[in-house]
Amino acid sequence: MTWTIPNILTIARIAITPVIAALPFIEGYWPKLLCLAIYVAASITDIVDGHLARRNNQVTDFGKKLDPIADKLLLLATLVPIWWISRQREHLYDIPVWGSIPLWVCLLLLGREFAMTGFRWWAARKGVVISAQGPGKLKTVFQNIFIGGTIAWFAYRDASESNGWQSDRAARWWNHFHGGFVAVTMAIALVLTVYSFLIYLYRYRSLFTQPER
Repeated sequence: MTWTIPNILTIARIAITPVIAALPFIEGYWPKLLCLAIYVAASITDIVDGHLARRNNQVTDFGKKLDPIADKLLLLATLVPIWWISRQREHLYDIPVWGSIPLWVCLLLLGREFAMTGFRWWAARKGVVISAQGPGKLKTVFQNIFIGGTIAWFAYRDASESNGWQSDRAARWWNHFHGGFVAVTMAIALVLTVYSFLIYLYRYRSLFTQPER
């Protein structure tokens, strides 16, 4: 292993995932706000480490293998808790249209990532490197917004209940806005998840008739 700054950031992102996964289960809104802050920081390091590696010519095979693992662990560390918590406390965390976070939503988001990893591995065996492209990058952006917005929604709903904001006019407005924001970003993330994967399959469709090297 090469101890470069990008690799250290990736390892730190992996090390912090258990904390991100545990914080939403703690009662109160402060642990969820802390979870949101850590999640945002982890998402930023995912962008920064790749940029630093390319700028400083520090791209390593270890980093290439570790970065996708870190991404999937972070996705697991957020999707599983928000699905479980929204299901157990649907009366408090209900999202407009959706209610609790549906299990199939989590399975689709996770399944796409693992399927894409398998597709990239299969393409590499045929000598083709599949890099991240526009639709995939846009999917990641909305996926992160949806997850961050949901964690913030949990924190807000906890704060609203504990501080008695339910009858406040501004709080009611924010309740509708924030809940709608989570519902819409979830829908966009789902559409982009399916669309981006189909785009990759279409653009690299020649692989299905190309022999392995």
